[in-house]
Amino acid sequence: MVRKSPRATKLLNGMRRNPKSDWRIEQLDTVARAYEVNVRQSRGSHVVFEHPKLLRALSVPARRPIKPVYVRRFVALIEDIEAIATAESMLRGEDEEP
Repeated sequence: MVRKSPRATKLLNGMRRNPKSDWRIEQLDTVARAYEVNVRQSRGSHVVFEHPKLLRALSVPARRPIKPVYVRRFVALIEDIEAIATAESMLRGEDEEP
């Protein structure tokens, strides 16, 4: 189950509304960790976001500002994780009404 912090939810909603804003890697990292996304940054200039239930990873240049295309791709990655979590909970019967 994904446990979202209010801060992560607020940041993600802001990214959805305005991907052109001056987003920073630290903000993407906050959202990623709330969704149990693995965050890797080696010595290179990119940060890689990956989740064990997704076949793809997202590589984002760590320089500021982050281009809107990367913010949109990051939001899509998180939305895919949300969709998987919802489907899994439905399969387990957690969303059924008594």
